[in-house]
Amino acid sequence: MRLQPRQQILDVWRSVARYSRRGDAWNWGGRQLRNSISDAEQLLCLMYPAAAVSNLRLDEPDSTATDVLEALRQLGDGVEIPKLLIDVIDEYMATYTAEDGTPTFGGGRYFLSEDPDGELTDKQLSLGVVDSFATAITLSLATLGFLNVFSRAVRRQAMKERIDALEAATSKRLSAAMVGLLRCFSIYVFEPDSNPGRALCRTLNQDGEPDRLVLERIQERLEGVRASFREAKLGLSQDDALDNPNMLFECGFSWGIVRDAPVIDTSEDVGDQPDGVALGAPYLYFTVVALDGISDLFSDRTRVLGLLNEEQQRLAQALQLRWDLTLEYWSAVARFGAGKWPLEDIPWRTTDEEESDYFSLLVTAVVLLDLLRRRATDDDLTRTVKVLEELAIRGRVNRRVVKGDPAVGLHAPGVSLKLSGAETFGPEVRWVVSDFAVLLLKRAVRAAGLSRNRGARDRLLEVAEEALGHVWRRRLVDGPAQGLWDDPGQVFPGVVVDRQLPSWYLTERVIECLVLAASTVSESPIRSLRLVEIATDLLGEADQLFSQEQLAASQHENSAMQIAMQRIQGKLTRARQLLQDRPGTAAALIYEALGDLDQRAVARQDAIRSV
Repeated sequence: MRLQPRQQILDVWRSVARYSRRGDAWNWGGRQLRNSISDAEQLLCLMYPAAAVSNLRLDEPDSTATDVLEALRQLGDGVEIPKLLIDVIDEYMATYTAEDGTPTFGGGRYFLSEDPDGELTDKQLSLGVVDSFATAITLSLATLGFLNVFSRAVRRQAMKERIDALEAATSKRLSAAMVGLLRCFSIYVFEPDSNPGRALCRTLNQDGEPDRLVLERIQERLEGVRASFREAKLGLSQDDALDNPNMLFECGFSWGIVRDAPVIDTSEDVGDQPDGVALGAPYLYFTVVALDGISDLFSDRTRVLGLLNEEQQRLAQALQLRWDLTLEYWSAVARFGAGKWPLEDIPWRTTDEEESDYFSLLVTAVVLLDLLRRRATDDDLTRTVKVLEELAIRGRVNRRVVKGDPAVGLHAPGVSLKLSGAETFGPEVRWVVSDFAVLLLKRAVRAAGLSRNRGARDRLLEVAEEALGHVWRRRLVDGPAQGLWDDPGQVFPGVVVDRQLPSWYLTERVIECLVLAASTVSESPIRSLRLVEIATDLLGEADQLFSQEQLAASQHENSAMQIAMQRIQGKLTRARQLLQDRPGTAAALIYEALGDLDQRAVARQDAIRSV
């Protein structure tokens, strides 16, 4: 299935609008019922593309594209849509704000009981979780940008005051989410001879070297990360064991606010900062979710529109430090050694002895973020292409499913994660992730945007298009949620889900992929040095022939012939401008000019013979 992000986003928008607007009321909720994550994901299905794709914007009523209005006609016209969005976002902010004004980030029914007969307590359902903090950052930034632009077209004082109030509430939620993520960050320190230490050493040692040498090399490689953590202050509980260079460690984000996480000193009014209960160790899934959310804080749009106030910029700098160091740590571990990378040894084995192809995909996601951050060369990227291709096969994204295939479990019901610490307030809690195909799609598209090698890029786009085809077949085909996700039974026979309600979890992630694809498609084509050389030689020949034609031209030529010469000159001028960035286009223009010049030369020879 070809990537056509604009058309595909509009297709999904039609389904979102049809499901979400019933008469005059907004229809909240999906398979996980209402909670701070699911409702934010529902809003992001509209707000995120409108913020990130310039020709899908909804904040300038007079400039809204016709096909956008057609797709969202269920929500109103160009003037009514922004007002409706303000209404529903205002309702969202009020719903997830406590009586004392503190924003709430409970995971709700995304939390599942480990005991099928056990019922989670209200306290457990209200626990803050990384997914809620991350989606709050993305939604808040999209909302602040939307209000920033839409307010310029507003004339009524009552609407201006309402926008100001919503902007204040959104900014407060953004600050609270940033504080929450800071308190979810964790450094897990352990001895080399411990079970986690031995597991990490086995993962790193791909070449059969003595463990002592492996430990010395990884400790040396991570010394910069260790030193940076010792200097970090804001929101980081210092572990004295980290000062011991003989200890090993992991860093990243736990599932929620970690136990004993310090209160963040901030001038922003973020309300109460509850005590944490989460295990003080990173989870790969929640680390990737947090990294994606944090990256929105230093996007071009956030900077250009000035969406962060001074205190939020301070919090963002603290999060960016953790973002940078987390990427550096996991990239160093995944690409350790001179031979085979640990990343290439699928499936990835965690320090608690869990193995899964899904974990390999998560680590690949972090590595790709690091390569993008460092603007790495294609030599760094090429080896991840093979990993993504193999994961597509192992996950049956582009292969036929056989009876009893264990790969089905990656998609339905998904990979189950135990949320250690949540049992403080009731039964043991788990979190199920079923976005393997969507995550593969997103990372393949991101890698294709990073690659400047035509062969690698084509392979990545092939993986992305195969993943998109797999995901697209899983749309619901009937019922009120028709056109949304997810019905894995369309791909995996025998899987049964509730087809009346959408999974906003999957739908929003597909939208994210399409937005990223739009960004990748809009980038300049890959520059081929070979084409530059060919186009340069062609341009040299065309320039000389054009000069000869000018020399041979008669001053008595008619205006049509003079216009033709001007047209040829225009093509050569344009080709010269495009030569370095778009050599293929430049060559096409030069070929046209050479053809026109040859026609004039032939016409002159025929005229001479006739005389």
